[in-house]
Amino acid sequence: MPNLLKSSLGKCHIQKRHLSFAFPWVVAVVAVFSCLLASDQPQWGEAWSRNLVSAETNLPADFDPASGRNLRWHASLGSDSYATPIVAGGRVFIGTNNEHPRDAHRKEDAGVLMCFDESSGQCLWQLVSPKLEGDPYYDWPKTGLSSPVTVEEGKVYLVNNRAEVLCMDARGGEKDSSSTAIPETPPPARILWRFDLVAGAGIWPHDGAHASILIDGPFLYLNTGTGVDNTHKKIRTPDAPSLVVLEKATGRLVARDEEHIAPWVFHATWSSPSIATVAGRRTLLFAGGDGIVYGFEPLVPPVRGPGVARLRKIWQFDFDPGSPKSAVHQFNGNRRESPSTIYGMPVALGDRLFVAGGGDLWWGKNESWAKCIDLGGLATTNSATVFGREIWSHPLGRHTMSTMAVFRGLVFVTDTSRMLHCLDAATGESLWTHEFAGELWASPLVADGKVYVGSRRGDFSVFAAERTKQLLGTTDLHQAISGTATAANGTVFISTATDLYAVGFPRLLR
Repeated sequence: MPNLLKSSLGKCHIQKRHLSFAFPWVVAVVAVFSCLLASDQPQWGEAWSRNLVSAETNLPADFDPASGRNLRWHASLGSDSYATPIVAGGRVFIGTNNEHPRDAHRKEDAGVLMCFDESSGQCLWQLVSPKLEGDPYYDWPKTGLSSPVTVEEGKVYLVNNRAEVLCMDARGGEKDSSSTAIPETPPPARILWRFDLVAGAGIWPHDGAHASILIDGPFLYLNTGTGVDNTHKKIRTPDAPSLVVLEKATGRLVARDEEHIAPWVFHATWSSPSIATVAGRRTLLFAGGDGIVYGFEPLVPPVRGPGVARLRKIWQFDFDPGSPKSAVHQFNGNRRESPSTIYGMPVALGDRLFVAGGGDLWWGKNESWAKCIDLGGLATTNSATVFGREIWSHPLGRHTMSTMAVFRGLVFVTDTSRMLHCLDAATGESLWTHEFAGELWASPLVADGKVYVGSRRGDFSVFAAERTKQLLGTTDLHQAISGTATAANGTVFISTATDLYAVGFPRLLR
């Protein structure tokens, strides 16, 4: 074997047990260079745009857990897992609950972040976060830890189920060497700093935090998750921010929005921020729990002084202008008329913003849309707020929790009426749809020219990312799928309520 090929195979960590002598040498060489081009996925979505499109190649269209075909490894999670896996530095991070505890001393209901070895699936360490006390609606029983992590330079940033922002060492903590330690128990997380959103920002948590932290230089941008109380009809903290900025190095609160969104939050704050650059102007984009998409000026370092800065609004778009704008909580449970909310992230590409939203899944109207919005007004330099212009709107099913994936003139988006939609990105025209066995809470992932998505009934399907529908494969995973699949380093990571699968072609012998 040529030295170059040996070296390349070594860099790909190719495992002997997956050798297939039937592969032609030309396929082997292609696989080698695919490995060399593969990369981590350290946050949910692309760097700032949040687009759910990966540059990974050489990924399978189907797999079989029973026979092990195209399955690198499999790991057990809790009983109800909703999070999206994140891959960085040879580790895979995913949130779950504590219904299958790995620590015999920690058997209580809790949120758990698990850290697995990317190559083998071995559990390296875990974070166990007790439930937030006082009211089950703060931190819903058995929900676990739903937020995806964000990883940078060996540090893991997370909003846990207790509405705390944590910075952790990606290597984990030290193994407990006491005589009562369970030998197979994974070490705990090593927490570097902690910020409590309840005490430090004055928010009111509801159901469980779901925030994907966006890193921009020295700052962390995140939604606070603030929402209604247990009556679902009252906002107890009307002055709470919906969007905050923390100092990455210390966890200090340095800025917040001052748009007074909280009184108009119909249920909770779900959507995480993105950043767009239009005509050279960088803008922080955020979909509030009031159904308004906001644009703010990002902070410019350094930010000095002990006070908390105000994020300056420069742009906004009313996603559902015909919806109720006053006494919004009187529409709680109304499936015909209600305010809209946005679960997924705003996806910014060039001067176009793609976002999906509509009635709340549990309490709102049975109506939702995918929309494309013109960001061109952001190029203006005056100080007045610019109002976004709708380019197109496409009706979806009863509700949508989806972030959109925009790829080569196509838009892929899901809804809870069991449909995956493929739309024309320029016009919003429907090109094709596919009905799944169950509701779609997960967003679609596009990778290697394929669309990966699974349903709450456990059917996981792969399609060609083309203008005509081509179903490439379906696997029944027998458990609810709520999180979006992740592609990294030649592997697709798929989570169900109870399991995490690492899916990829057999690797070659070194």
